[in-house]
Amino acid sequence: MPCFYAPETQAHDPRFWMLRGVPSPNKELPERAARLLTGLARLNLTVATPPESDRAAMRAIHTERYLSFLETCWDEWQEFPGAGPEVVANLHPQKASQSYPDGIVGRAGWHLADTACPVGPHSWTAALRGVDTALAATASVLDGAPAAYALCRPPGHHADADGAAGHCFLNNSAIAAQALRDRHDRVAMLDIDVHHGNGTQEIFYDRNDVLTVSVHAAPENFYPFFLGYARETGRDAGKGYNLNLPLAMGSDDEAWLSAIEAALGRVRDFAPGALVLALGLDAHENDPLRGLAVTTPCFAKAARMIADLGLPTVMVQEGGYLSDDLTLNIESFLGGWLNRRP
Repeated sequence: MPCFYAPETQAHDPRFWMLRGVPSPNKELPERAARLLTGLARLNLTVATPPESDRAAMRAIHTERYLSFLETCWDEWQEFPGAGPEVVANLHPQKASQSYPDGIVGRAGWHLADTACPVGPHSWTAALRGVDTALAATASVLDGAPAAYALCRPPGHHADADGAAGHCFLNNSAIAAQALRDRHDRVAMLDIDVHHGNGTQEIFYDRNDVLTVSVHAAPENFYPFFLGYARETGRDAGKGYNLNLPLAMGSDDEAWLSAIEAALGRVRDFAPGALVLALGLDAHENDPLRGLAVTTPCFAKAARMIADLGLPTVMVQEGGYLSDDLTLNIESFLGGWLNRRP
């Protein structure tokens, strides 16, 4: 299986996060990638460095003003006397009836939905290389590989067309799906991260050529809170092409696999030419955020179920935070995929 990772993404080392009103260490740390790479090494998978990709791919998903903000905001922020080391928004507008501001403080509030995505000096470069990683895996699949894995940092599925959220800046999974769409009439997106892929949903919500399906912890009391409900099924031409399968907090292996089976049934009905798998490992029982209670062996079972679709598949790494089990979980999932019976 082709695997890709960009070492430059290690320079993205966010510090700030607000947890229940308390400034806290950010959870999206470089050590995550090191532990995932260890899992790949245990499977004897070779990891390649992705080439720089055509920037038109991200412009097909994200607005120009947002991309310009990400590229320039840290330098602008440093011009303030006494500015902090990261761009962190201190206001969050209700955008529907409000105007886009000129100043960096206002634009930070517009584009950064929460405090989980502070922008540091290397965040833009890391985000670009994350896109390169996803597109390298996509190119491998388009060239005939049955599946490819992209170890993206930072993750992407909470980022929408015009903003960052939940540790995510550029939506790697959505960019991969759009790149596949250039070859295939229909593409499916299956997100098994413990958090709903709200940014991905919003990007494709009014389209019927990209099916979005998400299995996640119910958002009533869990991030992202405002999206991810079963009643959200799409809009206009996209009506019926978004499926959310929220699970009660603390749900176990049986409930998770049952929801994945339902998700796969919808994917089969859609009959896509290719699949993007937004691969979160944070459904695990020992993940620090504790949304679900999936065991390590269950990741192998899920992998075999998804692989049995027989679709060309781009796996894009999303969540899975620092725990002693992170290496075991990626090893279980990819091992299950590689060692399944025909």
